[in-house]
Amino acid sequence: MSRSCFYEAQRRSAKPVLCKASVHLRAAFMASHQSYGSRRLVTAMASAGFVIGRYKVRSLMRQQALKPVWKRKFIHTSDSKHDLPVAANVLNRQFNPSAPNLAYVSD
Repeated sequence: MSRSCFYEAQRRSAKPVLCKASVHLRAAFMASHQSYGSRRLVTAMASAGFVIGRYKVRSLMRQQALKPVWKRKFIHTSDSKHDLPVAANVLNRQFNPSAPNLAYVSD
């Protein structure tokens, strides 16, 4: 490798590359509340008018340190050890009432 090629390669690698797609990629990523990965970002960019490949999106995300953050699912836990009033069991598992309009249930 010649001396000029070596220094030219160093100069090229030292210069930050900022393309128009990376700016729009960051905007789409932030608009998704940092939850989109490369596949969803490809479709978001395509709907915005930028045709870009998935692996290019992955490399741009890696360069800009964009990592999706997953939100934890809501886990409903019951707290049966409380001093709050508990409603009485009026139906008392009698699911077949003797007359209509005596018991109403819902989900």
